Amino acid sequence: MFFNLFATFFKIGAFTFGGGYAMLPIIQRELVDTKKLISEEEYMNAIALAQASPGSVALNTSVYVGYRIKGFGGAVASALGSILPSFIIILLIAAYFFRFRNNQFVDRIFMGIRPAIVALILSAVYKMWINSRKTYIKLFASIATVVLVVFTGLNPIWAVVFGALSSVIYHRVYWPFEENKER
Repeated sequence: MFFNLFATFFKIGAFTFGGGYAMLPIIQRELVDTKKLISEEEYMNAIALAQASPGSVALNTSVYVGYRIKGFGGAVASALGSILPSFIIILLIAAYFFRFRNNQFVDRIFMGIRPAIVALILSAVYKMWINSRKTYIKLFASIATVVLVVFTGLNPIWAVVFGALSSVIYHRVYWPFEENKER
């Protein structure tokens, strides 16, 4: 299972450009849809925790999933699988960058990759939005947070702290009331 986790995250890391957010739909397809290692709800929780933690969202997600499936060893295997492709690619680029830095062909390749990266990020946002539509409070909170961060300059850290506190209050006050109401 350790090698399976390593190989899964190595493949994700090797074939995804654009950073952690561009990796999210590929991670979801591999872990939730194809291999069924975690549920859709666990994946959403992993993303929320990964975004609230310092570091790359893809690396944090891989550590969370690896730990959830196989403990500390799974977390290490998943993290190494997630990190090594980028490390190897950056090492190769650094070794040969000066030879190709002014090459128009290479420049055009990167110009073509940019829209694909934006599409992957928008795909991840759309899938998260679809999954949060089940609860309109989550949808409203997401939209309000984006508006506050983008248009008022609110520091995203405060948005995360406020979201966590709001969730604790909601689950302490409103949630028990709803559970009793259903019985």
